[in-house]
Amino acid sequence: MFGFGIPELLIIGAIVMLIFGVGKLPELGSSFGKAISNFRKAADGKDMIELNSKKDG
Repeated sequence: MFGFGIPELLIIGAIVMLIFGVGKLPELGSSFGKAISNFRKAADGKDMIELNSKKDG
């Protein structure tokens, strides 16, 4: 996993908690998960919107 071990992940987690605070972590995780989900849908083409223009005449 990108060369990160348990100690490195714990240090990164502690830094994230110091920056964002414990109260913001669930909100941050939720928005990150939604962003990943939306990115995957867009990459697969499932989230495409078709725009049909009406021609006059």
